[in-house]
Amino acid sequence: MPTTKNHEKRWEFRQRYPEIQELLSPQLGISPLLSQLLASRNITTPEEAEIYLSPKLSNLHSPFLMKDMEKAVERICKAVKCQEEIALYGDYDVDGITGTSILLLFLKELGAKVSFFIPDRIREGYGLHIEELKRMREKGAQLLITIDCGSSDIEQVQFAQQLGMDVIITDHHKVPNILPPAYAMLNPQRKDCHFPFDSLAGVGVVFKLLMALRKTLRDRGFWEGQNVPNLKEYLDLVALGTIADVVPLIDENRILVKYGLRQLTEGNRVGIEALKEVCGLSDTAITSNLVAFRLSPRINAPGRLSQAKRSLMLLTTDDCKEAQEIALLLEKENTSRQQIESRISKEACALIEADPQLMEKDSIVLASSQWHHGVIGICASRLLDKYCKPSILISCDEKRGTGRGSARSHDSFHLYEGLEECKHLLKSYGGHHSAAGLSIELSKLEEFQTLFDKVVSGKVSEKDFMPSIDIDTEVSLKDISERLIEEISWLEPFGHCNPEPTFSSFELDSYVSKEVGKGHLKLKIKEDSLFYDAIGFNLAEQSLPFLQSSSDSSSNTRNKIKIAFIPQINTWQGMRSVQLKVKDIKCIT
Repeated sequence: MPTTKNHEKRWEFRQRYPEIQELLSPQLGISPLLSQLLASRNITTPEEAEIYLSPKLSNLHSPFLMKDMEKAVERICKAVKCQEEIALYGDYDVDGITGTSILLLFLKELGAKVSFFIPDRIREGYGLHIEELKRMREKGAQLLITIDCGSSDIEQVQFAQQLGMDVIITDHHKVPNILPPAYAMLNPQRKDCHFPFDSLAGVGVVFKLLMALRKTLRDRGFWEGQNVPNLKEYLDLVALGTIADVVPLIDENRILVKYGLRQLTEGNRVGIEALKEVCGLSDTAITSNLVAFRLSPRINAPGRLSQAKRSLMLLTTDDCKEAQEIALLLEKENTSRQQIESRISKEACALIEADPQLMEKDSIVLASSQWHHGVIGICASRLLDKYCKPSILISCDEKRGTGRGSARSHDSFHLYEGLEECKHLLKSYGGHHSAAGLSIELSKLEEFQTLFDKVVSGKVSEKDFMPSIDIDTEVSLKDISERLIEEISWLEPFGHCNPEPTFSSFELDSYVSKEVGKGHLKLKIKEDSLFYDAIGFNLAEQSLPFLQSSSDSSSNTRNKIKIAFIPQINTWQGMRSVQLKVKDIKCIT
């Protein structure tokens, strides 16, 4: 199935639920349109809507519903009481860093003897490593706790147990059929785990552990006569890791992120304040978009290019000067990351565009010894966005004859399951539906490219190669008001599985267009004698040709258009107005 090379997007209209609208709107005192938005998100009763619109921390599930939670809590309580050495072993991405940070800070509050280790992405890679386990044991560690890793490390966990360390795994990745022989394994993906929500991020699993630890210790009088730790103070870091890992922002994740964003905005963690300052966000209400595109990339940058522990130090320090120095360093590394990412993405696109055979494939698997392993995951995402094909980029070590890859996919193809069908060609692999990592012997690369493409071809259809936009409903522009936009904000935080609502206009034939900035489209639209401002970021090259040719035509032959847009409030010089953020334009001839 060849890739479509034009910019056309498929508009997918969500199903309408008029009976639910009629139920929710009068009972909750909300607009029919907001009722429709709730219904399309599977919120069908007034009770569910109340919880969704006003989530409370008390709505969180009991942490003891998670398999092995009681065992994990008892073992940690024993380690704290007996002053055993506890070693934390976290992953190098934002999820792993934030999860390690909150566990480190909480255990220190308990007076525990605790240390941490974050592996080097380039030199060591993902997961547990035998040599580091040896060093931990030599330093006296008796209890090892993993964060955002460990579920597939059967040999390494067994080795740690043989050294005399009990191992508690906290993770959220897919688990193999045979589990590691850990003392306890907290992972809602376990088939024998009946926790009500299985899509927590790694930091979310750690937060459930903190909830269980605090309850157990409080019930036993651990803090008698003292203040009990307030777990709300950790939710800023929980929100960071949850948003960065692109897990579904529904159920518990939605609650944790909603309260965590408040902490990010109002909190006083010195590292976060320093990071917000370098991002120009000191006096800004923090949203999920700002976390995803401003804060998280900077926390991720050291783990991609140098040492992830720098980011952990930023999130755990209470020294303002140290925080400022680290934040500036993260800013510098993020700039370097952007430059490297831009180069690799351009090289990869050039390879694809120059080879008709590559263009005809249903997947993208490219390799180079010149590509930085720490950045190829982002570049794979860029290729996925551009070509709508499951994409894998591999960084090659020609001396060793091996390569390490990062993979990204869309909703129609499950990456982890696809890699499972190729596992006899891989040294290792892991991940989930949309993102995965792998290692491979270069001698097997060509065979893997062929087999992976065959696997993808058997599971996707022609329409999967055209980008799609989910449209909530068609509206008249006069219905877009500040009041409606305020109502829509009640659905926040927006993210994976809870996207910002997108609307379609009816046909429009009165508009003026021009390019602003670097490739952005500015529209002035007239509908029923009223004017509306619209902005389409990076849409000028795609849309201006047919818009401007239409504008030069007579009114009888002018092209009509429809726009897919997100309504927003624009504030300029103290004045507020409705602005339409355009996601796509269709020409109706």
